[in-house]
Parts: sequence; C-alpha cells; structure tokens
Amino acid sequence: MEMVDPDAHLVALKVMRLMRPTLVGLGPVVTCEPTDLVQRLSHAQERLEANVGDGMAGETLAAGQVLLLPQSFGSIYLGETFASYICVHNTTANPVECVTVKADLQSNSSRINLSMQEHAKSPVVLAPGGTIDDVIRYEVKEIGTHILVCEVNYLTPAGYAQSLRKFFKFQVLKPLDVKTKFYNAEIDEIYLEAQIQNVTTSPFCLEKVELDSSEDYSVTPLNTLPNGESVFTVKHMLQPNNSCQFLYCIKPKADIAKNIDSLRQFNNVGKLDIVWRSNLGEKGRLQTSQLQRLPFECKTLRLEILDAKNTVKIGTIFTFICRVTNTSEQPMKLNVRLVAKFSPDSQFTGCADFMLNQIQSGESTEFPLSVCPSKLGLVKVSPLILTNVLQTDQQFTIDNVVDVFVVNSDYNNDPTTHQNKLIRYESATSCLNQKQVQLQVV
Repeated sequence: MEMVDPDAHLVALKVMRLMRPTLVGLGPVVTCEPTDLVQRLSHAQERLEANVGDGMAGETLAAGQVLLLPQSFGSIYLGETFASYICVHNTTANPVECVTVKADLQSNSSRINLSMQEHAKSPVVLAPGGTIDDVIRYEVKEIGTHILVCEVNYLTPAGYAQSLRKFFKFQVLKPLDVKTKFYNAEIDEIYLEAQIQNVTTSPFCLEKVELDSSEDYSVTPLNTLPNGESVFTVKHMLQPNNSCQFLYCIKPKADIAKNIDSLRQFNNVGKLDIVWRSNLGEKGRLQTSQLQRLPFECKTLRLEILDAKNTVKIGTIFTFICRVTNTSEQPMKLNVRLVAKFSPDSQFTGCADFMLNQIQSGESTEFPLSVCPSKLGLVKVSPLILTNVLQTDQQFTIDNVVDVFVVNSDYNNDPTTHQNKLIRYESATSCLNQKQVQLQVV
C-alpha cells in the first residue's frame, strides 16, 4: 500500500511580484572575428543576460543601455502601486473541490484584504492540471514592513478541509523628502518655498507639484514665466539625492484678511500634491500633511503704507498715505511723530507731530506724511513714533516706514506707486521657518 504524506498538498501556490524591467549599461565589448571563440562566448553571454535575440550583435547594444528583467523583489516606495501575480495549480490527477483563494496585505497598523475578484466570492472546482490565477494591485499607503499573506482553502477527495498559506515580507521605503519654508511678507501675503528631494536610488520625473489650498486661502504658483514656460531648464528630472524648489504666493480670502481674529485662527493653507514617474513610467503620488503658516502675531497695532511713489526728484516734497489699525482689545488714541533730521548726513527733511482721533478695537484710520529727500539714491524714511496717550507707557517705534529712490532729474517714465507696499507691526520682524513635512498617500 502506497503511503501518502499527510502534509502534502493537492495544489501548488505561486506568488510573484509584477514590476517593470530596469535599464542597465553594457560593459566593454570585445571586438574580434565572428568565428573566434571569444566572440561567440561574448555574444552568448550578452544574449543570456540581456535577453538579446540571435540576430542582434553585442556591438549594436554597447552604445547605450538594455532592459534587464527583475532578478529579485526590488524596491517599492510609498505612493507606488504594488502588483502581484497569484497562481494556484492542481498538481494531482483528480479534481479539487471548493477551492478559494484569499490575499491580505498586512502592515504595522492595518490589514487590507486583496482577494482575487474572480475567485473570492464562491468556491470553484479545479480540474486535474487546472490553474486559477489573477493579478492583485494595491497603492501602498504606509512606510515600513509589509507582509503579503496568501491562503488557499480546498477539500480533499475524502472531504477533509485543507489550507495552504504562504507569507511574503517586504519593505516600503520613503521616496521623497519635502521641506517647507514660510515667509510672512505682509499680513495678507505669504510665500511658501517647497524643497523636494529624491531619496530613491533611481532618477524620476516630477510630473506635477501643486499646492491644493484650503477653503480659506488662494494660491498663485510662481514656477512659470508670464508666457507659461517653466522656470526650470530641465523638466523636473531629479537624479538620486538631488532637490528641486517650488515657490507659491498664498493670500487669505477677503473676509479673513480684514479680520484679525480670523487670521490668528485659520493657519492651515493647504497640501502639496506630488506626482512623479520613474524612468520607465511607473507612477507614484503623495500628498503632504496639512501645511500651516507661521502664526500671525500682531499684539497691538498694524501700520500699512497705502500710496508711495517708487522714484522722486531730489528736493521735491514726497507725500505718502499711512493706515493704522488697532488690533488690540482696548481703544487707542495715538500721537504720531516723525522725527526731523537736519544733520549733514540726513537723507531727508521733514517732521510731523499730531494727534489722531480715538481708534476702537479692530478699526482703522488714515493720515498723510510728507518729507523732502535731501540725498540721492535709496532713502529710508524713519523712525515713526506712535504713542498711545491712553496708556503713557505704550509707545511703538517703526524703524523703517518707507523706501524711495531719489534721482537728480525728472523721471521720464510715469512712476509707479506702492499699493499696500509695507506693513509694520509692534514686533515687526521677518519670520522664516523651515520644517520637514509628513507625506501621505492620497
């Protein structure tokens, strides 16, 4: 009587990852007579390694690269699609009944069912020598260790339930490093610089890098010229470890820009949506976590320059309009004083010393200031001292109110004016912040 191994299975399970070939360069080619032994061995080896046909000579391939079929599992990166071929084969001479196939992808935090669509709902009968197969695909959404669990259940001819399971472990790597810098140029204007670095082992092309703004902000990309041409000489092609910078101008919606409390509250400006392709066209897509602007800090007041010329003639009185906004919770009554300068090194002459009407919390008022430039070149008008007479110890000094270029003769072209050119605060400083953001799959 023939002994049957109780652990032997009636079906065979094969699992293979589907991936595109890679580009490899050929080594130096030995040139000699076609009948020489060295030449025949060289051609045979090249055909074996590069899957070259018999009629294709090695010299014709040596100038570039050839496609090499995958020899191992390879690398897979966050945002790419994992594809696997699953095959179940009946290795016996008898039919196998009630065959079901199940595949799960297990990560550190979740378990995703990837069952084969055609054979997951109802069991099938697998004829002798028969095969059922399918391709499963999944866009990986988590970095770290993943395990593909494949399970086949069936009934033996004696009616016993059997199960065959196999495990395939692989790592999902990080493809990109994204660092952001925020610069608060004005209260209603923010600049975002995004630096994207290729941390893979192969070059890839950035197909799309867009900032999807939140509902509270609008975005203007600054990565193209007025004619629509990209500012990059190469179409976003990144070699390993290389980086590329993108710039965006972000402005809050009108109803938020005029409300100081809203500006303090709504700091989420949007997410970066990044799409790239590998050197053979494989697509990957990621989104960053929600990007947050620098917290808006305006403790007491806000000063804006509404109307100021860029260029004036020396000795000509120069007038500009200022707007001051009370951003504190208490009313303010301000004394405005522009310090006069009569020293030989002074850049301008002029003074102001007057009182503004009382300004309630959140309200604004406008007033003009006039100076006479006395020096050629770039003239900086400062300092402007604002004193709240309702609180004697509350004084604000604006170190740089406005800049104007002073020329020796009339300016031929019509001088443009600054509209909302400068904004000064009680603690007016340019804020620059850099941080690395978290990547996530869309």
